[in-house]
Amino acid sequence: MSFTTGGIFRQESVDLAELYLNKNDWNTIHKQVLTENILQTRTISTAQKRFREIRTRLQQLSHAELEFLVESSIHDQGYLLWVAICRRFPFIGDFAIEIIRERYITLKNDLTHQDYDFFFHTKSETHPELEKIKPSSQKKLRQVLFKMLKEADLLLENHLIHSAMLSPRLITLLSTSNANDLLFFPIFDFELPN
Repeated sequence: MSFTTGGIFRQESVDLAELYLNKNDWNTIHKQVLTENILQTRTISTAQKRFREIRTRLQQLSHAELEFLVESSIHDQGYLLWVAICRRFPFIGDFAIEIIRERYITLKNDLTHQDYDFFFHTKSETHPELEKIKPSSQKKLRQVLFKMLKEADLLLENHLIHSAMLSPRLITLLSTSNANDLLFFPIFDFELPN
């Protein structure tokens, strides 16, 4: 539940993925990020925090996925980063499948804060540690999640779920690594590969 750091960080993630593909060493990249202010932050502590978050997400992606991230369109970059986030945070992955996708395939195209709150409280029944999270922190988590969804182009400003338009190449890539990752997206079953 430590996903309160920013949004999907699309450009920063692409930049770090490109550095990693060239250097293949996170320690070297970490030093470079801090000395050259690659993430364009005001403070070193913010750069450190942001770097850690982006690195842990990128570490969820395979080498082929990182290469695709660097060379793909803005939309596919957002979608692939959404997959990385869902892999990194099972809570978000479950929310994507159990709430967003389920609402989408049942033609309920809106996503409300109440949907999130219901999901959070349902999960807290099987994960009592969630009950320890303060209401203000719950609100912040919800705010960041909705921001990520908008940045990944999966939720419109008016809170309508936006159908994912994955490229055939991204579908193939995800199908090869783990076809279940396609369930993180608001798409119909007939759009999934057999």
